[in-house]
Amino acid sequence: MARKLLTMKQAAAQLKVTISVIREMINSKILETVTSGNTIKLDKAELDEWLASLNEEEVKKLSLQRSISHFNDYYKPEYIFLDFEADNKYEAIAEMSKKAKELGIVRDHRWLYQVVVAREELVSTAVGNGVALLHARHFHPSKIKKPSVIFGRSKDDIEFDAVDNKPVKLYFMLLLHNDYQHLFSISYLSKNIILSEAKLKILRESDSPEAIADVIIGSVIKKEKKKK
Repeated sequence: MARKLLTMKQAAAQLKVTISVIREMINSKILETVTSGNTIKLDKAELDEWLASLNEEEVKKLSLQRSISHFNDYYKPEYIFLDFEADNKYEAIAEMSKKAKELGIVRDHRWLYQVVVAREELVSTAVGNGVALLHARHFHPSKIKKPSVIFGRSKDDIEFDAVDNKPVKLYFMLLLHNDYQHLFSISYLSKNIILSEAKLKILRESDSPEAIADVIIGSVIKKEKKKK
């Protein structure tokens, strides 16, 4: 029987990860490739065998990578806004709103400011550890061009009525279209970033957008290829 070959895009879809993850797995010799004409492909049977051979820890890593890949649907490395000037929470929201317009995510930053402030005045979006998850009370898919999450850092710590009474310096503005996207993003940020003091330290102190992006989206799976 002829082997079934997959393109990198098809392999990424099967594993539910990004093509960059597949490329890194190939570079790390985790997956072998087959040349078909001018196209690099992967043997589906070998990919299925690799999946079946994963131990519990490797399955957890793959699950995390799938979560990271999913979060990449909303977050891009250029969605980073460092050390903006703000004296209070309202100025911070205004600056983040302007950044959303600059990135082309919303057309009207004044509208975004108003709906986020309205949500903020109900109860603070500061979740502790110096982080705020800025968002509107209701979803506005017609106003938001594409589901997005922006990361921002103010130059100074700002009082935000946080649950732990700590000032805020780190902001994630959630510009999403529905409950599923919203709940997934909050869960992702909470589990993978907000509960990690080491990652928060990098977000607070690093001047490198690349290092910050790596904290937010994680790194690709790296494991030694199983010896045959």
